[in-house]
Amino acid sequence: MTGSTDLQPTELKRGLKQRHLTMIAIGGVIGAGLFVGSGVVINETGPAAFLSYLVTGVLIILVMRMLGEMATANPTTGSFADYARKALGGWAGFSVAWLYWYFWVIVVGFEAVAGAKIITFWFDAPLWLLSLGLMVLMTATNLVSVGSYGEFEYWFAGIKVFAIIAFLVLGTLYVLGVWPNHSFDVSNLTSHGGFFPNGVGAIFSSIVVVVFSMVGAEIATVAAAESHDPEKAIAKATQSVILRVATFFVGSMFLLVCIVPWNSTELGASPYVAAFTEMGIPYADQVMNAVVLTAVLSCLNSGLYTASRMLFVLAARREAPMRLITVNRRGVPVWAILFSTVIGFLSVIAAYVSPDRVFTFLLNSSGAVILFVYLLIALSEFVLRRRTPEADLKVKMWAFPYLTILAAVGIVAVLVQLGVKSETRSQLLLSLLSWGVVLVLYAVTRWQGGSVAPEEAADTTRAQRIVVLANQTIEDSALHEALHRIDGSETAEYFVVVPANPVDTGDAEREGAAFVWEAAARSATERLDQTLETLRGQGLTVDGELGDYRPLVALDKAMRDFRPDHVVISTHPEDRSTWLRHGVVADARERYDVPVQHVVARESVVGG
Repeated sequence: MTGSTDLQPTELKRGLKQRHLTMIAIGGVIGAGLFVGSGVVINETGPAAFLSYLVTGVLIILVMRMLGEMATANPTTGSFADYARKALGGWAGFSVAWLYWYFWVIVVGFEAVAGAKIITFWFDAPLWLLSLGLMVLMTATNLVSVGSYGEFEYWFAGIKVFAIIAFLVLGTLYVLGVWPNHSFDVSNLTSHGGFFPNGVGAIFSSIVVVVFSMVGAEIATVAAAESHDPEKAIAKATQSVILRVATFFVGSMFLLVCIVPWNSTELGASPYVAAFTEMGIPYADQVMNAVVLTAVLSCLNSGLYTASRMLFVLAARREAPMRLITVNRRGVPVWAILFSTVIGFLSVIAAYVSPDRVFTFLLNSSGAVILFVYLLIALSEFVLRRRTPEADLKVKMWAFPYLTILAAVGIVAVLVQLGVKSETRSQLLLSLLSWGVVLVLYAVTRWQGGSVAPEEAADTTRAQRIVVLANQTIEDSALHEALHRIDGSETAEYFVVVPANPVDTGDAEREGAAFVWEAAARSATERLDQTLETLRGQGLTVDGELGDYRPLVALDKAMRDFRPDHVVISTHPEDRSTWLRHGVVADARERYDVPVQHVVARESVVGG
């Protein structure tokens, strides 16, 4: 019997190559915030601004090292949400995933608007139309395949990295005096009010701004689950973050304050343009605007990718609509991507209709969210490190537990700083409100039977609601042995689902095209009736329905509607089972946080 060509893939395709992962990791920390926002930091801090980037960089490095330790021990899509769940409980995993998703979908909308503003440097067009065009372009890129995302990001990140390296090389030559009509000069470090013109405290107050310009390094650990060698990819990405932060951020900031006076009004628009102009490089504004646009598109692209993968994990945990777990033939989670773009499109509309109210509210309500996520990552590593066998730790957090505690304290200090400064206090309060909403949603989800953590599912011993997915009628002997494995099966409620697939029922081989689906429905109905009769004959409470011709889609619906705590799947013997060839049982066990029993009808029972 041939397999059905209509069966859909159920796993994310591993379409990212090592070069994609390497460039995503390198370019992930280089956002538009570095090219534009750094001017604000320099104006507020003075020549010591590079120390703000150094302190913040150390914090990011510690968080990435913790992620590296956990990810190499267990690489999964949406990694740190799973780690928080395992370490701190379902509320933490739910919080991390939804907060991280919320942060990135708001970033997607913001970057679309920012990119549109940059494009107006060359083209005179309505801002909303350009923003909409960028959203459509990046949505299409992510929908094509994970490989297309990786390829776009590879070149986007490549341009950003090349621009920074070019600045580092040319800036170093300029400062050292190996430059036409210029001698060695670092006088800007002290000649305009000293090295700390606004006091030493300005270094730490600026960290609030700097930390957001470095967000993105952790994307590599999410993407690594879709690479061909997750362990190697994650280890390489996390270990190289030190060099990247030291050169791209600290190094370029040091050169900037050496080349341009810290109190120059030119820094506000774009410090790199100001530096290139000071060095006498022509068309600096044109070149850097193109680079910043690339950085914006890169951030938009990665934000959409990351948000969709977080939704995929949430759906798999029954913490989001299960429809979002569906992937197409190319292994792309289409519905998760489209759902994530909705907020981005709404943000674009808000920026056009109400820029000072709705759009500002959205930005502020996600302002401190990433810090909450980083704090939960640190707490998760602190807990999981003590539970993980030494042999599983391919990458280890330095000086554990001292640096872990230091990182957590540092994150809390930044949050306190947000609350102290009047101009950022609303970000903290609205972000706390966002977290509060997420926790309320978690309580509602648990009340409805969703959000089951792996360890909680494993501890569920007594069944109350059991779904039976029947590819073949379950006879008494097979059923008795299968149910005997489930404690509470005698008093549980049952729901039987039979997919009406002509290949599975055998009608594809017997009927013509005009009658095959009608015959399949008839055969599936007979199978459903026989299975219901068998179960009811044992005095059990049973209901049932014909399902979608795709078994996992049919099972998804039953999981949503019936909310079982156990699943039993009945198939043909392995040598002629379409479902087993397509991995239906294995995918169901991986997808749902409930025990899944497998019954081979008229044969022996395979362990669940």
